[in-house]
Amino acid sequence: MDPLQFLVPLEWIDAIGDIIPIAILVVVLANMLTRFLSHRTHQKQAQDGDDEQIERFLPHVITNFALVFLVFAFMLYRPVSGAIMAIPIVGLFIADIFEFEARKVEVRNKMTVEWPKSSIAASSIVLIYALYYGLQFLFTPYLGSIFA
Repeated sequence: MDPLQFLVPLEWIDAIGDIIPIAILVVVLANMLTRFLSHRTHQKQAQDGDDEQIERFLPHVITNFALVFLVFAFMLYRPVSGAIMAIPIVGLFIADIFEFEARKVEVRNKMTVEWPKSSIAASSIVLIYALYYGLQFLFTPYLGSIFA
């Protein structure tokens, strides 16, 4: 018996639970692509020299929120794996917030717009976790035969 079954109907999570890690992997790759496009957009916006011109890149914001939503859904399906995966994803979300503010400070102080280094590092860690959970069906038979 699931302790949450009376508060939250969880039958839907069992139906889609197996594809959530693959969805997280796809959204992580999309997030990395939108981070590159966001940086390019911020460089173009910074040419004016006004920090008010720097705006958040909407596709990147959408992929960030999709990652957070998917990891919390994954936490319902696999609580321990979801909690482990949630730590770097929430860290990535927070890093993106601070990196955006750093871009505004760079433009305000007439500095060159740098790559979002902490977000790139966090997204690479998230990508490693997403590859591990999303592609587990590829290497599980081999690991089972080795460690059995």
